[in-house]
Amino acid sequence: MSDNPIYQYVPHRRTQRKLAGTGPGPVKVAEQLPSGTAAERFNAWLAVKVTSGVGTMWCAYAFGALALVSLPSAISSGSPFVLVSWISQTFLQLVLLSVIIVGQNVLAAAADKRSEATFKDADAVLHEAVKIQEHLQAQDAVLADLVDRIARVESRSAS
Repeated sequence: MSDNPIYQYVPHRRTQRKLAGTGPGPVKVAEQLPSGTAAERFNAWLAVKVTSGVGTMWCAYAFGALALVSLPSAISSGSPFVLVSWISQTFLQLVLLSVIIVGQNVLAAAADKRSEATFKDADAVLHEAVKIQEHLQAQDAVLADLVDRIARVESRSAS
């Protein structure tokens, strides 16, 4: 066989790390939380807890009920400005805050699923590409062998 292959496959460094099992996996939410000072960790923990609590429809219902407590005084004032103010500053802000967070949680979960699927697809493509490279290297070996055989036949017929 020829000592000079047609093509020398050199895998990308990310491919090498992935095949060695040392490549990065999909990004996890926990990896995004601060890991610095105790204050940073506490603030992140508290923010996640508050967001998780406020980001429920039950909290939206509770905020709606709380906002309705002040509705009678807004109506009895007789001023349309007070009623508009109640709607915009009390009801909408309180209730929509929770509803928007719930919606964001639903959208984030869908995005996480898409991200995980994309990661798995990319991993499958990587493995397929490696198999293609192995197939091409096997074909290179066969072609090199054929070239050597033809060269031997030509050298015999030339002599």
